[in-house]
Amino acid sequence: MLTYSHQNIDQSDIEVILKALKDEILTGGKKVEEFEKSLCEYVGVKYACVLNSATSALHLAYKILNLKDKIVLSTPLTFAATSNTALMAGAKVEFIDIKSDGNIDENKLEARLKKDSKNIGAICVVDFGGNSVEMDEILYLSKKYNIPLIDDASHALGANYKDKKVGSMADLNVFSFHPVKPITTFEGGALLSNNEDFIKKAKLLRSHGIEKKRLWDSDMYELGYNYRLSDVACALGINQLKKLDINLEKRERIARFYDEEFKNNPYFSTIKIKDYKKSSRHLYPILLFPEFHCKKEEIFKALIDKKIGVQVHYKPTYEFSFYKNLMGNIRLENADHFYRAELSIPCHQEMSLEDAKFVKENLFEILEQVKKAYCE
Repeated sequence: MLTYSHQNIDQSDIEVILKALKDEILTGGKKVEEFEKSLCEYVGVKYACVLNSATSALHLAYKILNLKDKIVLSTPLTFAATSNTALMAGAKVEFIDIKSDGNIDENKLEARLKKDSKNIGAICVVDFGGNSVEMDEILYLSKKYNIPLIDDASHALGANYKDKKVGSMADLNVFSFHPVKPITTFEGGALLSNNEDFIKKAKLLRSHGIEKKRLWDSDMYELGYNYRLSDVACALGINQLKKLDINLEKRERIARFYDEEFKNNPYFSTIKIKDYKKSSRHLYPILLFPEFHCKKEEIFKALIDKKIGVQVHYKPTYEFSFYKNLMGNIRLENADHFYRAELSIPCHQEMSLEDAKFVKENLFEILEQVKKAYCE
């Protein structure tokens, strides 16, 4: 099966993992700080806190901002953790519609803030598929209304916006190291910031709210969590980070092949990356034309039968039963349309151009067959 994304584990990764397994300390050791330092240097921020998942990083971001009973404005087109963790921190969530590239619509965000910004505790954006949001406009709104900005950059490690690394510009920035991302630590995530107090608080909360004072004596200052990332995982992360730019180049090569081959086709559109952005190409979404929407499940199954991994990113968060029970029925036109249209096809560093050609040929063949039975 040619999966839609895939981890890159080579012999050098295996060797650093084995070495870390033989160390005296498997968790809470020097590899944690080393990985944090490497992330800071790569992204261009001052402080980092690595954690056992991006979900944990999001939860701590919301907790640090003390958002209990406040509203978080965010996108519905993301993994549910983006909003779930806001609720876990005692906040309320309000969804802002997206644009045709899958990112939050900064104009609709501004309209919502103009309407009423009194109880907005934070804005949380997501760089969909590794393609940055319009960060200049969103930073302007954050500063104008004095509202903290969280960048859920889980898709976007290594991406750029106007020559700045994505994940370096918000008050708090989140990354994911899940195996489908360009680098992995098995599971894992990180919280980055130029605010030292924020990261100090994150490091306290990730380990039960406890700090060692001297010798055996410690004190607990907060009700914290066990969100630690092991030294073995951090050793892997350090090595993976060294390969990140190479992995991104390989992803970009596949994406550019698709961009060229898919021009002006009669079945779907693709997302054009603007000249002042560099995507991490976490995803390669195609957006089926409306006449194919009712055949999407058939197309999905046919691709799987051809051993081509495919996924949908994402079912809007408000479509889950939990959120319907919590918030009632919500309809956001662009998010709804995007969900009906979107399929993510394979695009990752473990693919060859021959693999990409195989995807293209089979995709076109399947869509041509389906075209004969358009939706009524």
